Amino acid sequence: MTPADSLRLILLSSLWGMSFIFMRVAVPEFGPVPLILVRMGIGALLLLPLLLSLRYLKLVWENKGGLLLLGLVNHVLPFVLLAMATIRLEAGFTSLINATTPIFTALLGALFFTTPVQRQQYLGLALAFFGVYVLSANRLDFALGGDGWFILAAVGATFCYGVATNYSKTYLSHLPVRVLAAGSTAMSALILLIPGLLLWPSEPISGLAWGNALGLAVFSTTLAFLLYFGLISSAGATATSTVTFLVPVSALLWGYLLLDERLSLQVLVGMAITLAGTAIATGMIRWRRRELA
Repeated sequence: MTPADSLRLILLSSLWGMSFIFMRVAVPEFGPVPLILVRMGIGALLLLPLLLSLRYLKLVWENKGGLLLLGLVNHVLPFVLLAMATIRLEAGFTSLINATTPIFTALLGALFFTTPVQRQQYLGLALAFFGVYVLSANRLDFALGGDGWFILAAVGATFCYGVATNYSKTYLSHLPVRVLAAGSTAMSALILLIPGLLLWPSEPISGLAWGNALGLAVFSTTLAFLLYFGLISSAGATATSTVTFLVPVSALLWGYLLLDERLSLQVLVGMAITLAGTAIATGMIRWRRRELA
């Protein structure tokens, strides 16, 4: 990476880390679905100028079904599930579960998309899942008022990301980045329009909640998408994937500074185990067997 790429990576991780803060503050007043409607609606309006070309509009139309499915599994479902999770779970805690996205990407790729999994990756997968267990073992209470269903919502979001990553790589990799980003965002806004309006809160929404919703849409969606796809273009997908390890650190830091969230030893140990397992599973950490002399 160039120094400029490194700065963009740090900024991207900070923006995506802040998304958990924005959701944590805004979702109690908006509700999950209306909040994500605001996120994707404003994001679509800001990204649509990227498609102001007959060539790009034609590509969107020709691939509307694939972009619709991508918008559903990469934006609508995971964003709504994460918003639901942040109703109860701390922003940093939710981001740590979200960091297991590469685990589901690898598993689903091996099961349904004929993507090979190397031997050391199985160790990484097991280690990452153990890290999630360490994080949430004492919170998996599915009784009324427990955290169990909210933790499952966050895990469900990472499952959706795994499906979306494999689907996009297999069936939509021929499309330009701007078509994928703006097209799937616009499709997401269309999917959310009716349910978001039907579920719109009857009570007035405070300025604080609106400010966080707009921050989520402008900074953690539009600007973050532009940074993300620009990094892929300049630094490559492998280097850009390291953002997976920076986002939870960013979210934990923002949660501690802005929301007074507690950094317990359990969270820190669980984070270390989860991120180590993810690093092994994604090939960021490798080792070679010594050859016998």
